[in-house]
Amino acid sequence: MPVLLVCCLLSNKAGAQNTPFAVSSTCVNDTSFFLIINPAGIDSVKWFFNDPPSGDKDSSRSMRAYHIYTSTGTYTDTLIAWRNGVPDTTIQPVTIVTPVIFDLGDQDITLCEGGTMTLQAPIIPGATYLWQDSSTGSSILVDTSATYKVKINGCPNPDSVNVFYTPIPEIDLGKDLILCTGEHIALDATAQNCTYLWSTGNTEPTQDVYTSGTYHVDVYPKGCPTVSDDITITFTGAPYPFSLGPDTLLCPGETIRVAPAIPEATKWEWSTGATTPSVTIRNTTNLWALVEINNTCSVVDTIFINYNRLKKLDLGNDTSICKGNFLVLTADFGNGQYLWQDGSDQATYYVTKPGFYYVHAQIGRCESMDSISVKFEDTLRVNLGPDTLLCRNEVYQLRATGAGGGTYKWQDSTSTPMYTVTRPGFYAMVATNSCGTSVDSVEVKYHDCECQLYFPTAFSPNGDGRNDYFRPVYRCPIYDYTLSIYNRWGERIFYTTDPQVGWNGRVNGTLADIATYVWIVDYKEVITRFAVHKTGTITLVN
Repeated sequence: MPVLLVCCLLSNKAGAQNTPFAVSSTCVNDTSFFLIINPAGIDSVKWFFNDPPSGDKDSSRSMRAYHIYTSTGTYTDTLIAWRNGVPDTTIQPVTIVTPVIFDLGDQDITLCEGGTMTLQAPIIPGATYLWQDSSTGSSILVDTSATYKVKINGCPNPDSVNVFYTPIPEIDLGKDLILCTGEHIALDATAQNCTYLWSTGNTEPTQDVYTSGTYHVDVYPKGCPTVSDDITITFTGAPYPFSLGPDTLLCPGETIRVAPAIPEATKWEWSTGATTPSVTIRNTTNLWALVEINNTCSVVDTIFINYNRLKKLDLGNDTSICKGNFLVLTADFGNGQYLWQDGSDQATYYVTKPGFYYVHAQIGRCESMDSISVKFEDTLRVNLGPDTLLCRNEVYQLRATGAGGGTYKWQDSTSTPMYTVTRPGFYAMVATNSCGTSVDSVEVKYHDCECQLYFPTAFSPNGDGRNDYFRPVYRCPIYDYTLSIYNRWGERIFYTTDPQVGWNGRVNGTLADIATYVWIVDYKEVITRFAVHKTGTITLVN
């Protein structure tokens, strides 16, 4: 974002509102953007940049005007701002300068943790300064890692300084040791941003030790004072065979107990800080043990304990996606063996249809598996059915088809998939799922019926001769009769146009599950010729 330089107000029309403005840059051949400090109430503006060589670009009618000065000097810029048709003239000087080019010093500077330094820009009377952190002095105190740069009079200097910090190292080679003959130990002085010099002439961060002596290291952290340490190591006694075993690769969640059998051990010291004959490891580590033998000398060994990259598989929670889309399941942990429910062996799996998906992954001896259920939701097409005429005092159940798997809201904010109607009126539902929203409405009217059909609420098709069929009870002539029965998935499992034919509780010859089913009946009265529509539920029991 350009920095705005606010100039001094010279004059304005007597009695008018002051309208000072700011300029983003005062560098020659740079784009200077003009910003009105208080634009409230301004209808239109006219700028005059007092730069005749710029020709028709010497003026502008833009609220965010800009101009490029190709010569240095002080220009008397004029802004005329109209508020409610009343002009307000503001005149401000803008001094265009040549950028000041200077060297801030070394491009990369490294300081010791906690150290500071000062970067100095040229001191120019009346000049403005802007550093990268928005400070405005001619110098800046360096106390954090950053790239330092400065603008003078709004002109950026091409030079910058990158400042880095080195942490103060803590070098500790440990206590003096008496090792058994034939042992080997590696001394480690590794620290960040350092160079090294051992008393052996070695310049690496580590020093292998096989012989008795005092080992000294000087560590030179860049930007910080030298840090030193030394250790005396003596080899004595007879060699003693000692091993913690091979490096170990564990599966996620596993632990390992390291317990070498050393009857002659008189003292234990582990890298974990433990002093017991065994330790239990739960994390990746370089594990070492220093074991004293018969109170004479010590032996030492190190093993690396790592964890297999195969982590616990997680295909995600059971989910629903819209038809026409697909879901990517991934079990990718690199080179390994993968087996999905359909026998495919890729690390990723594309789900294009609903179902239950699982994968088994194996890397080395480590195994993991997970599963997920994926459902597909269709674009909603809510249908409450046709407008309905019911008999007086009849209870009617509205049930939306095509709204499965979504959330529901009726005209009174009820949020159930079915709605009980007991009086005439307009009824509407808004259904929403991950694929969209659908709306439908229906009008329900009531009238005095000459003929009523009654249905039981339960029946038991067990062949005992009692209540084995579901059919209506009525005592009047009807015609154009249809009865449909649906299961909980919306599938029609029974249909008839004969009121004397009832459902025997079977579907394709097999007794249906004990459950509640929805029925819909339509018929017309012979006397009144009214069309009657009724719905309800029937429970199948033993």
